[in-house]
Amino acid sequence: MLTDISIKNFAIIDSLHISFASGLNILSGETGAGKSIIIDAVNLLLGGRASADLIRSGADEAAVEALFTVGGETALLQFLADSGVEAEDELLLKRVISRSGKNRIFINGSLATLATLAEIASRLVNIYGQHESQTLLKIENHLVLLDDYAGLGALKAEFAAVWRNCRKITEKLAALESGARDAERQRDILSYQLAEIDKALLVPGEDEELERERNLLVHAERLLQKTGSAYELLYDSEESALGTLGTVKTALQEAAGIDSALAPLCETVATAMLQLDDAALTLRDYAARIESDPLRLQAVDERLELLRKLQKKYGATIAEILSCRDRMEVELLSLTDLQGSRAELEREAERLQAQLRQQGEALAAARRDAAGRLQRALEKEVQQMAMKHAVFQICVEPLAEPRESGFDRVEFLFSPNPGEFPKPLAKIASGGELSRIMLAMKQLHPESDVPTLIFDEVDTGIGGATSSLVGRKLKAVAARQQVLCITHLPQVAVFADHHYLVAKTVAAGRTVTSLQLLSGESRIDEIARMLGGVTMTAKSREHAAEMIVTAEKA
Repeated sequence: MLTDISIKNFAIIDSLHISFASGLNILSGETGAGKSIIIDAVNLLLGGRASADLIRSGADEAAVEALFTVGGETALLQFLADSGVEAEDELLLKRVISRSGKNRIFINGSLATLATLAEIASRLVNIYGQHESQTLLKIENHLVLLDDYAGLGALKAEFAAVWRNCRKITEKLAALESGARDAERQRDILSYQLAEIDKALLVPGEDEELERERNLLVHAERLLQKTGSAYELLYDSEESALGTLGTVKTALQEAAGIDSALAPLCETVATAMLQLDDAALTLRDYAARIESDPLRLQAVDERLELLRKLQKKYGATIAEILSCRDRMEVELLSLTDLQGSRAELEREAERLQAQLRQQGEALAAARRDAAGRLQRALEKEVQQMAMKHAVFQICVEPLAEPRESGFDRVEFLFSPNPGEFPKPLAKIASGGELSRIMLAMKQLHPESDVPTLIFDEVDTGIGGATSSLVGRKLKAVAARQQVLCITHLPQVAVFADHHYLVAKTVAAGRTVTSLQLLSGESRIDEIARMLGGVTMTAKSREHAAEMIVTAEKA
């Protein structure tokens, strides 16, 4: 619900703050006082076109702010959360237009885009009037209005779900068709690659083992030379290390016979000789195993070259190559089963198409039935509001291709005058007629997820008993949703829950628009002014008071 509007430097408005409440809020005043300017300011918050011409003379920028209560509006709060807007109980929208062109939009104090503002605002307010009957002027909304009236939400949702599934299946089939030419070539490539890997008979870690073997084969002669030389120095030469240690050991044993303190040293030398003897034997055996095998070296090089080639194509290690091979095998199986997948998708598509036709026919039948009821009900409602000869025709026509909303195109046709064929509503109805038609729609189908409705020029071209009827209808709608209405008719104004007077004055040589919440005597005075024009009499005031009392009892 709209609770507050602040307008600054907008058209002839210097600075204006308005607090609205639930129920029927009526704005009245002399022609040109600025009532419609207030609606223009609200329309700016709905995403309307911003122009420097809207800025008050002498000011650099204009600003419009609106505060809404949104607590309990579950669908709206979810949409705000999805849009990245944090809101709990209140939502503040602000739009600033500047002569420099640096226009700005704020939602709860954070900068936002015009598209986001328009999307959010459209869920908060609908304006029906001379210039902004958005809902009725857009043909795509006619189907929505008809479906809402007929209560077809669940049936339409079921159809939309099947339609989306059909789209997905169609897209998959198209992808299969476009890829069919490449599938065979891809299968050939994968088959070749799998055969190449399988032929290699790869073993994890094999490349590391081969590198070690190759290193030994390349350096076989040097290893034989070095290990043989070490063996001779330790054991086989005339002045070998072991022979020298044997002499040392004999000398120490003789010395230990003289001084027993040298006995441990003898043990140390004996241990060293045993260790060196083991080392010499190990070297001898190692040297005996060394072979210089050019043929084996060639085989190892060839194997390593094959592994490097595979690693370059399929993975840095043998483990990665084998993992790649498994993935290719899965892909090859899927390509091999392509025809089976296509046949399965075609069967599913045929089933969904049949289901879509069945649900689409049911939806179309329900719409045709509801269209007849709605057009008769609309005619009855608007004929009570100074459109005695109005004729409605709701066309439900089949589309060449189904949409998410069904197989149907819906358009409201309208004829306000006798003897004329109905024509598209958006092209023929005036602003006042559109407002009254929308008021009739709200009477016939009160449910709405938009909490605030604004009617501008709803009373154009009517008077007398019809005016009172329009007032009662507005009052009935306002029992369910907040309604703001600009009116020139006292018969409408007397039904207000809250009545505001918009006035234009001149101060310091500048035109200023002001607004006053009326009650008691001031409200009677305004109703009397609306009744009697320039001259206000005691009789007109008495009549005004009686009208207010009568409306309150209605």
